[in-house]
Amino acid sequence: MPDAAEERAEDITVRDPVSAPDAEGRPRRTTRRFPLFTRDTARPEGGGRAAPRDAPAPARQWPILAVLLAVGLGLLLTALDQFRLGTLLVGVALLAGAVLRWLVPDVGMLAVRSRFTDIVTYGGLGLAIALLALMVQPNPLLEIPFLKDTLHFTVDG
Repeated sequence: MPDAAEERAEDITVRDPVSAPDAEGRPRRTTRRFPLFTRDTARPEGGGRAAPRDAPAPARQWPILAVLLAVGLGLLLTALDQFRLGTLLVGVALLAGAVLRWLVPDVGMLAVRSRFTDIVTYGGLGLAIALLALMVQPNPLLEIPFLKDTLHFTVDG
């Protein structure tokens, strides 16, 4: 003999993918507007395992491990007084993360947000860090003329 909770569970109808039943089992929302408070998050596209389930954990998450190891090496070089090389390696590692996110269908924990947002974030930060590493004084490898004029204008003005 089914109890009242089981009978209510069978009567639940969901009007859209985001409507959730209330305490009595009736759908609470009938609008397509997102709720103010979310109780669950969807896994980002490409957020699955980068290797089969029976592979060891590091092999399943090789994309983020590769990026983190490169960033760690860059930070180590920076700490060992190789500032330009270390920060350039950090920037290149982030750019590599953007390329991995673009090309590899399942990148595991490297997928944080949507594919587009991850690519723009990793790529933008990596490009900014790499360009700043190339412009570091003394003896910059990259000189952008209008930046020097902008600096003089802001300091002199």
